[in-house]
Amino acid sequence: MNSVGIIGYGRFGKVLANILQKGFAVKVYDLKTQDSSPDVDFCSLDDVLKESSIFIAVPIRSFKDVIASIAPKLINHTTILDVCSVKKYPVGIMEKFLPKETGIIATHPMFGPDSFLQSNRLNIMMHSTRDTNNVYSFWKNYFSGQDLKVIEIDPDTHDKLASHTQGVTHYLGRTLRSFGIKKTQIDTQGFRDLLDLVDQTCNDTMELFLDLQNYNPYTKNMIKNLDAAFNQIADKLENK
Repeated sequence: MNSVGIIGYGRFGKVLANILQKGFAVKVYDLKTQDSSPDVDFCSLDDVLKESSIFIAVPIRSFKDVIASIAPKLINHTTILDVCSVKKYPVGIMEKFLPKETGIIATHPMFGPDSFLQSNRLNIMMHSTRDTNNVYSFWKNYFSGQDLKVIEIDPDTHDKLASHTQGVTHYLGRTLRSFGIKKTQIDTQGFRDLLDLVDQTCNDTMELFLDLQNYNPYTKNMIKNLDAAFNQIADKLENK
């Protein structure tokens, strides 16, 4: 059986391993994990770096340090695939630090550990950033074969759209949690949907929330426009 590498075995790293084990022996390196699983082979970093395709599933804030540290150790014909929720930042890092013969495929699986278990309509964004090893079509077909809808867009377009979808969702979820939203005995369905939004977004780490907002260049403008919209509605209420 062919094998594939994953660096990072956090909440999403586990989901990624679950997907990849349907066709691959999965080799994992994670500096901190104490987990064990019969479905993956925990290896040294050097062993994982021998793989021809390596997925990087670390927090966005750690991405630069990881890429810079592995770049000198990569062998020929390696392709690096990131799974960051933002795209311009990691692509820029990979283009800067990785050897020119190293392939780069940018991906964003547009689901998390919770939605992966709850939905059968899942998407993955992909971009053939530097397909030096001609494996982009293989991975596109592989993910399609796992019932994932592949959406092919460039990193800049992704971040523009994500700031108004994922960015808004997580921002509102955290805001409602801070507001103190909670269940009552007269909840409507719309209100229950809001509670579900809070549960889903706040089940992710605060680290992920901050990285989503801080590493997407279009998020600050989204928050500014959202605040303006709140103020506009408040003004209408005051002016009746």
